[in-house]
Amino acid sequence: MRFWALLLGIMTAIGLSVGIYFTQATPLYVATEPVLERGGNADRGRGIFFAGGCASCHATPGQSDPLKLGGGLELKSPYGSFFAPNISPDPDDGIGRWSTTDLVNAMQAGVSPQGEHYFPAFPYTTYAHAKVEDIRDLMAYLRTLEPVRGRAPAHTLKFPFSIRRAVGVWKALYFDRSPINPDPAQTDEWNRGRYLVEALGHCAECHSARDLLGGIESRYRYAGGPDVEGHGWVPNITQHKDGIGDFSKSDIVALLKTGELPEADSVSGAMMAVVRNMAKLSDDDLSAMAEFLKSLSARPSPPKPPK
Repeated sequence: MRFWALLLGIMTAIGLSVGIYFTQATPLYVATEPVLERGGNADRGRGIFFAGGCASCHATPGQSDPLKLGGGLELKSPYGSFFAPNISPDPDDGIGRWSTTDLVNAMQAGVSPQGEHYFPAFPYTTYAHAKVEDIRDLMAYLRTLEPVRGRAPAHTLKFPFSIRRAVGVWKALYFDRSPINPDPAQTDEWNRGRYLVEALGHCAECHSARDLLGGIESRYRYAGGPDVEGHGWVPNITQHKDGIGDFSKSDIVALLKTGELPEADSVSGAMMAVVRNMAKLSDDDLSAMAEFLKSLSARPSPPKPPK
């Protein structure tokens, strides 16, 4: 009996250790990094802000100023409702007391200044590929904006998806922080476009189908899928016949800049907010994004459920 009790104790200890390892929130930096706190170009940060679509989620609903970042937008999902937080420079309700290191940990590790996991409704799974210097510039720009009072409501999630520590297991399954290194076989424009699409623009976050746990299915990456908020179907943006295979590079630039589609139609829904952000980018950056999108391999869209 002693042997079995000892074995049970050892197995329990191992199980607890593994559980703690996989569920703990681990920041990239455990203290304020002096190199991150020095400098920061707010003008460049403005471009990062719009490329990253920050206003689409964090602008206060019900007003027209995209730079009033009081949060509060409800993001519905199969797991419950997420509410985008206040990221204005307000010291009490926003991120006014945050260091740049805090922002890097949030965007590249999905960890809050309090040492908790962020839910991946915040697309840190994509922002993790961004350059640290770009996040430093973004913080410099955010600090120039108007502080907004008020906090967003708390998330209302179904159990067990409400357990933050469980996000650690999700990260072990899906979170890849690998940097996006330039491909020497490609042009500078293509590499710039890839960075904008796959790191800052986080296009795959919406234009990909997901599995039951919310992870992107690799076979449907960029191939569209059901809108997680239940608003229809997000389109395929690969070169497949169901996607944008017939779009020219100039068609894609026009779509990103004006929202106009080649068939004399225009985008709608959440993509309208994306266009408002993309329209702030330079023509060179939009052309680079189009160059990369034209190179995506054709992938069929996932099957739609029967009506």
